Amino acid sequence: MRRRGRGWRRWRAYLPKRMRDIADIADFIAHNPRMMRCLAVLAAHGPAGAWIGAGFVRNAVWDHLSGQDTEANPPADLDVVFHDPAIATAEHDAGIEAALSVAAPDLPWSVRNQARMHERNGHRPYRDVDDALTHWPETATAIAARLGPQGVEILAPFGVEDVLEMIIRPTPAFRTKQEIPLARLGAKGWLTRWPMLRLVGLGDSH
Repeated sequence: MRRRGRGWRRWRAYLPKRMRDIADIADFIAHNPRMMRCLAVLAAHGPAGAWIGAGFVRNAVWDHLSGQDTEANPPADLDVVFHDPAIATAEHDAGIEAALSVAAPDLPWSVRNQARMHERNGHRPYRDVDDALTHWPETATAIAARLGPQGVEILAPFGVEDVLEMIIRPTPAFRTKQEIPLARLGAKGWLTRWPMLRLVGLGDSH
């Protein structure tokens, strides 16, 4: 049986119109001034092809789907990710972070070149950002956005079903390390903020 957060039935009846697919997420971001500002600053002052991932997309979608004010709880960090083996040093990331902070000092930039993050995580080298995202703890976290020539682009190697269904599921890389997503669940207070979340593939859930 799928384990659900407390208050699921109570909240379900009050959810706003649900997003259906990746295009709906892109449209939602395109109509969110705060998120668009972040993406525009990154496109203008960040590394080529960079994305903002993790809670930037996930939290905003979950706030919207649960009827919360998407502007009330901006993410504590803007997780900027890109992949460039030629400049894969912490010092270079810090320089990019500094440039973004000059352009938008009120935003919490956190820059990580995914071409070096495999070393910290004990993995083989990541091929690109898409590959790096598959090694993040939860499928709903493995999603990123950027501003491209045609508008908002979404990267989601596991698709968007779990984030749209408010499901916390470990990625394949963490199926045998469930203690990590479970610890994140508690430390970040996700079930308090979004009581309707469902846990799948964690603990005794299926």
